[in-house]
Amino acid sequence: MENDSIRRNQKENVVSFFPTGEFYYIKGMKSLEKRDLPKAKKYLSRAMDLEPLEPVIACQLAIVETELGHYEQSNGLLHFVLEDLDPHMTECHYFLANNYAHIGSFKEAYRHAQMYLDLDKQGEYKEDAEDLLDLITLDSDEAFEDLSEQDDMMELQEESRYLLESGHFAKAAAHLEEAVQKYPDFWAAYNNLALAYFYLGQSEKAHGVLEDVLERNPGNLHAICNKIVFYFYEKKQEQLDDLADQLVKIQPLIPDQQFKIGATFALIGRYDDAFRWLKKLQRNGFEGEAGFYYWLAYAAHHTNHPQTAKSAWEKVIRNSPEKEGLEPWSTSGSADEIERNVTEIVSYLNGEREEERLFGLFLLSLSADQKEVMTHPDFCDIDELQPHEKIYMANSLGMPVDDSLLVEMNTRLAHETALILYRHFRPLRKEEAGLLLMWFSIFLELQYQKVNMSKPAGLAAAVEYVWRKLRGEPFSQAEAGEKYSVSVSTVQKYAKFIREHLL
Repeated sequence: MENDSIRRNQKENVVSFFPTGEFYYIKGMKSLEKRDLPKAKKYLSRAMDLEPLEPVIACQLAIVETELGHYEQSNGLLHFVLEDLDPHMTECHYFLANNYAHIGSFKEAYRHAQMYLDLDKQGEYKEDAEDLLDLITLDSDEAFEDLSEQDDMMELQEESRYLLESGHFAKAAAHLEEAVQKYPDFWAAYNNLALAYFYLGQSEKAHGVLEDVLERNPGNLHAICNKIVFYFYEKKQEQLDDLADQLVKIQPLIPDQQFKIGATFALIGRYDDAFRWLKKLQRNGFEGEAGFYYWLAYAAHHTNHPQTAKSAWEKVIRNSPEKEGLEPWSTSGSADEIERNVTEIVSYLNGEREEERLFGLFLLSLSADQKEVMTHPDFCDIDELQPHEKIYMANSLGMPVDDSLLVEMNTRLAHETALILYRHFRPLRKEEAGLLLMWFSIFLELQYQKVNMSKPAGLAAAVEYVWRKLRGEPFSQAEAGEKYSVSVSTVQKYAKFIREHLL
């Protein structure tokens, strides 16, 4: 009894601890002082989650992002502070000027540095801002014009990238044709023009552009890598091998170029060369997106580095939990599991109906060995795919596609709803394939009708409800709502649309 009494008294004296934004802010600043940038980012991000309207926290997080080399993320935070939280935090203009100078946007760097000096004539960063302005202008109007021209080229590059990633390949091609006429040595524009032609099915023109680049700018890394990728999709093994042997000799110093080489080698199955570059990047602290860890896991597995492969795959799972169980070393599962059956995946990718091809692209995103699928002799003709299907494929293969564009084209809605269904019905067999095909049919109808239904969980619940009703199985809207954690009214609304437009 005495011990119970002591324990009860101890329990009553416990004070609940709920960390505040200030608590995490202090921890973040201490980590920043110690130059432990990843921890500083972690704590300051948590502080901002708890106090999203505190401009000082957002500004400090922006400084950490800059220190990590994440200039665009830092700029986003700084603009958020100035536009939404506190327009009087003039130092944000100096930080923006510094970031824009780092990424080569000299017009913006000049504008924000001058704005800082105009708004805070005796500011803490006055001398630094003046030095930055001197560096940008170089005391020469002619030199500044050259820098402005570089800005113009960067803007052209960003606009063309947007058009490519949004599937507007014809517009991108026209835009890039003008860009290369205006700037004959703008190699990045030529490489994107080649991609636009390739996506449009104009393979000869695409190769012609790259050959022109390599003739006038021998050793251009992106041209070589793009040509290798083209040969890979066209199944031209001899030409691919010859060019890949040339790529081995290139030794870039810039991390993004090293990743480009490593990912290209991994895609074509030259894992030793891929691992050399990707592992080097990891040792040097490179923090890539999910695609980096995906290719690192494959390269490490195929070169007998199991610990590195396991560690990289854990990061893949963090971003794409649906890939759990589909590791490059996994051999479990039976042959009737569609997501593991290369022939089945290829068959859907070649389907006559659009919903079949979308299902095939979804299966490709789940595949444990995407290279095996893409090198299958009957792999689909990419030129024949619709623009949004090409974007979906690029995203499935871990190629960089802007998140906002995935949302804009609704590719994300299609994929996320399918993922939610997959988590409840994995592994996929013929029966479950019918459910997913039904969803992609519904998705296409949503697109056609321009209906605004944006909740993947609600759509998944309604799809399963209607699917089970068609099969004569007992399954109520309340059960569907509980299973997918959505309201009954949401299930009812979405199910009504499905019945009215598809049945």
